[in-house]
Amino acid sequence: MKKLFFGALVLGFMSACTSDNISNQEDISQDPGNPSSTMASKRACPSDIIREKALKSDPALRARFEANELQSEKFSRDIMMGKVLADGTVEIPVVFNVIYNTSTQNISDARIAEQIAVLNADYGATNSDVANIPSAFQPAAAGDVKIRFKLVTTNRKQYTKTGWRSDLEEMKKSTTGGINATDPTKNLNIWVVNSILDENSQPGTLGYAYYPESAGLWYDGLVIGYQYIGKTGASAPFNLGRTVTHEVGHYLNLPHLWGSSNTGCQTDYSNDTPTSPGPNYGTPSYPLNRVCGGVSRSQMFMNYMDYVDDKAMFMFSANQKTRMQAVVAAAGPRAGLR
Repeated sequence: MKKLFFGALVLGFMSACTSDNISNQEDISQDPGNPSSTMASKRACPSDIIREKALKSDPALRARFEANELQSEKFSRDIMMGKVLADGTVEIPVVFNVIYNTSTQNISDARIAEQIAVLNADYGATNSDVANIPSAFQPAAAGDVKIRFKLVTTNRKQYTKTGWRSDLEEMKKSTTGGINATDPTKNLNIWVVNSILDENSQPGTLGYAYYPESAGLWYDGLVIGYQYIGKTGASAPFNLGRTVTHEVGHYLNLPHLWGSSNTGCQTDYSNDTPTSPGPNYGTPSYPLNRVCGGVSRSQMFMNYMDYVDDKAMFMFSANQKTRMQAVVAAAGPRAGLR
């Protein structure tokens, strides 16, 4: 059993990660030699790093984080004691906010529809590759998570900027060229941009998300590079829509499998996912054994919360399902989505 401890898996925003000092940021050229046109060669997701900064700088946010963890633990205990009954599937309304520079970056309605279909398949366990779950992990497989997604509207805006820093959140404010969120208490907002840059203005981030302690705040939601939406025209090896599946996992309170930082071997709060020393990349062969605390364990690299290529990830675990259901439960931090 993995030890539970409140490690900081952290999203950044507000002053820590969403500095409003954006007037001096220069637009990045569309020239192929510039970073904004560089495609990511391996999965990178700074959601936990962003979260860590935010929790360190904002005591109120940390209090919400800790309250969410207590609520999730209580929900799990109540299920084991028979206090929580199945209440049907929760359908989450989704708003896409597409901010583009060139026509290529203005993704089509068809690609957005593909992405919604991928989410519904992955969270409903109707994805065709779910049959590839190794027999050793089949008892831990979540099956249908009982969460679905419904597109309610798509907002579009053309703007000159060719790169958007994840620590500034400019894409989420109309005053800085972005699109304001559509009631983040009631909707999952997904901002699609031409290039996501880190705080050093370097490219390579596929997407990032905010955890439930940020529920309803103006910056709450996902940011995804246009190259990784849907399937048709998406960039391999991240061309099956699983970047959004992964980031929605964070939005619903799932950390990476290795815990709150890339040092690894920390808890992800799900006791049915083997402890992991850090990310796996590419398309590993099963079984893949890695060591934490001197113990070698078979890795659940095919879990959506690892860093493998899209075609290599195809499952959630049962404990992860419980955590997500706790978030959207009537008493959960994202109850407004119901």
